[in-house]
Amino acid sequence: MPRSGAIRRLCRLRRGRGIRRFRESASKLAIAEALTAAGSGAGAEATKAGSGLRAAFGTLLTRAQDAGAVRRDAGPAEVYALLIGASPGRDLARARAGCPRPDARARLRRPASVRQRWQNWSRRRRVLIGLALAFVVLVPLPLGAYAGSLQVRYAGDPAAEAQTRNNDALWLGHAWVDGRKTEADVTALARQLEDTGIRDLYVHAGPLEHDGTLPIATVSPKARWFTSAMRAAAPGVRVQAWLGNLVQPGKNPGLDLDDAAVRTRVVASAAAVLDQGFQGIHFDFEPVHSGSTGFLAVLDETHVLTDRHGVPLSVAAAQLEPLRRINALPLALTGEGKWWSQNYFAEVARRVERIAVMSYDTAMPLESLYGGYVAQQTALSLAATPASTDLLMGLPAYWESNPSHWVTRRPSRRPSAAPASLWALRTGRTSVWPCTSTSPPQPPTGRRTATAGAYLPS
Repeated sequence: MPRSGAIRRLCRLRRGRGIRRFRESASKLAIAEALTAAGSGAGAEATKAGSGLRAAFGTLLTRAQDAGAVRRDAGPAEVYALLIGASPGRDLARARAGCPRPDARARLRRPASVRQRWQNWSRRRRVLIGLALAFVVLVPLPLGAYAGSLQVRYAGDPAAEAQTRNNDALWLGHAWVDGRKTEADVTALARQLEDTGIRDLYVHAGPLEHDGTLPIATVSPKARWFTSAMRAAAPGVRVQAWLGNLVQPGKNPGLDLDDAAVRTRVVASAAAVLDQGFQGIHFDFEPVHSGSTGFLAVLDETHVLTDRHGVPLSVAAAQLEPLRRINALPLALTGEGKWWSQNYFAEVARRVERIAVMSYDTAMPLESLYGGYVAQQTALSLAATPASTDLLMGLPAYWESNPSHWVTRRPSRRPSAAPASLWALRTGRTSVWPCTSTSPPQPPTGRRTATAGAYLPS
């Protein structure tokens, strides 16, 4: 047999039958001892069997030496002693002699370390477990921590001075200017607004066409009637025109605010509604991506018009990023960002007299989560709003059956979102009073304020 073949055969012997025989040697020794205890006859038979075993072992050793697997100078007695010494029978002999040693098998039964288990697993199993751990670390764990922080924000008590400054606003739907409302409705609305602190009405007079024009005679035929009737019924309330549309690139077709010609027509439409008796312009363009220069440009151009007429310019703003750079996720997945950065929010706020954060449509499933989110949005918005601009926090005052309105989705829970919003505004000490003032309520004088704004679809 070639030398390499003999080596492979020896390896098989060591890995297979040889190891098995070593493990079985203790039981064989026990059999031998039982035979010895049975009497001399049995002992003689054992001696005879042992002689035969040694003769067979000598034959196997000679064949192994001929094959080159064992050295020529190794005698049967030496090799036999080596095998006996490597067997568990040696441990038994040492124990009888009073020289016990630690049990090797007990050491083998010790639990494997995490590192050893990881190394023993297959590559596929390690990859799957690694992906599962990465998912837990990147998704449920951060979301759970964020949810806990929102509930903590909502758990506080409002400050005693966190009360209205009588500078709140209300969004009204299109029915007030298209002929569906009557003089009696206007009278009832004026009576409802008494002692509420609402001083501005943003009435939906649009929407603008995709090219920026507004066919006001068709879209809002009763605009002048409403502004006149409302001024007579509630002279202390300003009626402003709410204009807007979907915008590119988030929505197509939509307004392209990067187009100078479109912006010119938007300004012309704003001038047309001012001629109908409105006392201000309120823009609601959605979705405006954070960093949009076209949106800033249309605000600058419209502000020239409102300054000339002596009326305010206000804007509906997206929510601010609750976590740094999180807006990149929806932007990458859907091409439509949900949040603005604080820097961009500040750029917009500097160009208007009022900025209203649309702090609704959050898809928060619990009142505590929604309340904590509004408190966080209010704090972030106040930090980014310049002192010359008033801040409005938009509250949901209507019910809609979609996931964005989970807090108000079931009819039995419709009223819960608005109280949660108001409590959140007051709890964060960022609600309806100047954030740096503890003086008694006074009319706003250009200082930064956070007031409530509710939207009613009709």
